Amino acid sequence: MSEEKKWYSLRVISGKERKIKERIELEIQREGWSDFITQVIVPTEKVYKIRGGKKVVSERNILPGYLLLEAEPSKLTPEVVQAIANVPNVIHFLGKNTPIPMKDSEANRMLGKVDESQGAAESLIEPFIVGETIKIIDGPFSEFIGDIQEVNEEKKKLKVIVKIFGRGTEVELNFMQVEKQV
Repeated sequence: MSEEKKWYSLRVISGKERKIKERIELEIQREGWSDFITQVIVPTEKVYKIRGGKKVVSERNILPGYLLLEAEPSKLTPEVVQAIANVPNVIHFLGKNTPIPMKDSEANRMLGKVDESQGAAESLIEPFIVGETIKIIDGPFSEFIGDIQEVNEEKKKLKVIVKIFGRGTEVELNFMQVEKQV
């Protein structure tokens, strides 16, 4: 019976996390370690920007410079640790030669963030702020300039005050109908 697996942090060169993950996975397959090293994850979240009225979704690292690795503690021998640490651009395990497993609460928090992001919500890289001036790019008020009064992140909607015939009028718009004024 295999023991309960633990999560370990692996320090790597920032910006190369995906490539390093692929190299480590190849090493695991080549050496036949897949029975005790089950997952290697780059912790990311989905974010979006609005460019030219279009929603552009991308992934952003939650922990730049780190990978998470799930393994059975007793099988993570000094030889296995050394082999993984020798993969190009890997700096070391957290705990150097004797890797320290993450606390369950820490691992669950990090993995929960990753899972949440895979599921529903993407978050806006540059959020809208109350009082900020925006330009309406879609709908009946297209080309009007307004000031944000309220931001509803959940529904992705804004309440904006727009001057129509010299009078401030409240308009409800979704994030896709506006762009930030530069």
